Amino acid sequence: MYARYAIRANKSQTYVLPAPVKGLNRRDSLVEMDPACAITMDNYIPYEDKVVLRNGYITYVSFADKVGTLAVYGNGMQSELLAVSGHKVYNISSSKKVRNFPDVFLNNDNCQIVQYKNYLYFMNGIDIPKVYYIDNQGNEHLENWGFNEDNLNASAIIAGSVSKQRLWFIEKGTLRVWYAENAGNISGSLQCFDLSQVSRFGGYLVAVANWTQDGGKGIDDLTVFITSEGEALVYSGSNVADADDWKLRGSYKISRPIGYKCCLSYQGDVVIITQDGYIPLSGALPLDKANSSKIAFSDTIRDLVCSRTKIYASRLGWQGIIYARGGFAIFNVPLHKGFEQHVINVNTGAWCRFTDINSHCWAEYNGRLYFASDDGVYLFDEGHSDNGEAIIGEVAQAYNNLGTEKLKKIQLINPHTKSLYNYTLIIYTNTDMQNGQNEYCEDIGFTGGCKWNSVKWAENFKTGASWQNSGSGELHSQWICNSATGYCVSLVFKTSTAGNKIEWYETGIRYELGEGVL
Repeated sequence: MYARYAIRANKSQTYVLPAPVKGLNRRDSLVEMDPACAITMDNYIPYEDKVVLRNGYITYVSFADKVGTLAVYGNGMQSELLAVSGHKVYNISSSKKVRNFPDVFLNNDNCQIVQYKNYLYFMNGIDIPKVYYIDNQGNEHLENWGFNEDNLNASAIIAGSVSKQRLWFIEKGTLRVWYAENAGNISGSLQCFDLSQVSRFGGYLVAVANWTQDGGKGIDDLTVFITSEGEALVYSGSNVADADDWKLRGSYKISRPIGYKCCLSYQGDVVIITQDGYIPLSGALPLDKANSSKIAFSDTIRDLVCSRTKIYASRLGWQGIIYARGGFAIFNVPLHKGFEQHVINVNTGAWCRFTDINSHCWAEYNGRLYFASDDGVYLFDEGHSDNGEAIIGEVAQAYNNLGTEKLKKIQLINPHTKSLYNYTLIIYTNTDMQNGQNEYCEDIGFTGGCKWNSVKWAENFKTGASWQNSGSGELHSQWICNSATGYCVSLVFKTSTAGNKIEWYETGIRYELGEGVL
């Protein structure tokens, strides 16, 4: 008898899946989500053609107490970095020459700051505001502010701002704001502007913002007063005492703001941290000349933001900051224990989330980014570990039908990455909106590692098994066994590494198509 051989057509197909460069999406349903988005994106930053594991941080200055405030001072000649910890103010411009101001004591370490001209003001609603400056002889000063007003309890000043060449100071728990009698003054008499006359919803004042409609300074600058009830009172003009010049443009209802650090200035716009997300004034206020925001700041992650504001709005630590060197903006979010950061690529509008950074506040000093924590100040975006600890990264891509609605069996996956060194990679697929844990991994180029499907991925992090990479900076790829069957696929990419830079560009997926694969 002769052997009979069945001739079968090749059912295997290959699909190249780009990395999720559109970033985290917590708005759309899993069925409708753009395949270039991600269901989860922790500690990976989306760029135009890749996603990159964030850099880490190192200790800059250690303190015995929590650091509640970071402040940056500049006078054109020099800049200084100041910190408030243990009721004292420290100059930490040099990590090797930390000095404090022995005659100054603050009852509250959590201060709001504002600089006008060469004077930096500290306000906390408990102490008389303090002002820091460097005189013409190069001597440092930190003393009580130079303003006075018989009808004002100076220790009630809790925040400040600059608009129309005037300093504005917010009186805690009221709708009263105080301004320098003469524009340009850094000391002297203050005048009161009581917004209770025009406010429709009550509450108290939390912020004063300078809003530039045309993207630059000029006649289009407006002063916006924001209340705790989410009312934005918009004024044009600069002379508050002149009714013909100082005019109310409108009273608008927005979402309730969070905290006294709720405003972030960005390219002439003002982004407000609110209970409904990070909202640009240009998108919230229906003024005829309002410029449209280039980025709908938190629209794609609104579910994540709202889940945090609903529970943690009353906690200290909410803040927004632009980090020009990194090309992203950070929104600091307090949690029940610790913090997380919602991060947006300001060039693309793509979001991600940072975890394991215990940051009470942030400051950019000489182009570098610093954050304050329980035990000191840390320099961020430095090195590839979190002060020696591994950075845990996780990305789950949006579901994708891989170009066909038919049933398919995923056989092989091939991530295209670059890295400095070998690293542990856990990669697998979920199918058909089932966001489960297929806990297996494939060890590539590691002697003594485990075989596919023999060890849970969480346990395998401890084995030292690593993804092989030459470290030359060249794109690396290798097919990895996978086993999943379904109509649509979500690729999960997890790393745990200290001292490594990882870039992920795309993933090849090979699958068998058609019926009979089960």
